[in-house]
Amino acid sequence: MTSLLRMALSAAALLAGASLASAADLPAYETAPAIAVPSFTWTGVYVGVNAGYIWGDHDIQTRGKDAATRLNVQNRLRPPSVGIDGDGWSVGAQAGYNFQFDNSPLVVGVEADFNYTDIDETARYNRAPLAPALGNIRSTFKQELEYLGTVRGRIGYAFDRILVYGTGGLAYGKVKTSARFNNNLTPAGVGGALGFSDSKSEWEVGYAVGGGVEYAVTDNVTVKGEYLYYDLGDTKLNVNRTAAAPVGQSGYRSKFENDGHLVRAGVNYKF
Repeated sequence: MTSLLRMALSAAALLAGASLASAADLPAYETAPAIAVPSFTWTGVYVGVNAGYIWGDHDIQTRGKDAATRLNVQNRLRPPSVGIDGDGWSVGAQAGYNFQFDNSPLVVGVEADFNYTDIDETARYNRAPLAPALGNIRSTFKQELEYLGTVRGRIGYAFDRILVYGTGGLAYGKVKTSARFNNNLTPAGVGGALGFSDSKSEWEVGYAVGGGVEYAVTDNVTVKGEYLYYDLGDTKLNVNRTAAAPVGQSGYRSKFENDGHLVRAGVNYKF
């Protein structure tokens, strides 16, 4: 009996040792590393559309070209200065390219846009003459901004999918201006032959500066809000006499300001 017990214990010990040895020979298994999700990059070409509100408070200055017309301006028969408020909406499209430096939040790029605006404003100045029986003298100024475009550089700081940027560069626009000076109207405010007139329809060139915030909704679609100040310089009119102008008066010079502000929202598709 004792011998059988010893044999059973010895067999159990041998089996346990063999099991431990086999377990020691098995390969060790490690947890698979997490798959890294690539971070968003602003690098790429994009196209989009925009719409916004545009406004400006412009000063129009007029000077006489001879002694008689200079005296008219001095006596305010013609306005030395008159304001014209232009405001309206704009709608357009843009295209550009961004480059984000590797492992850096710095983003640089270039963007071009072209927009239609509905700014079309008129200012009228009526003045009683030195002889009231002759009726008022009228001066009418008109200013229109039909198109506005820019070509700008951009530099920004990216907070992953949020880009805060500044921008600046070339601005250009199709500007239409006119000045029409009527002679004395009747006391009822009618009549009055056109004595002096000039108009221009030209592409003016200047600059634009501003900034904005852009957010990447997906890897391909971004939305933005942007502010721009633009200045297209001045338009100068040579308001010459017509056949109905008073004798001895050669004309006037009027200068229109062409600057303004633009606030807009846009959406882009990034390739």
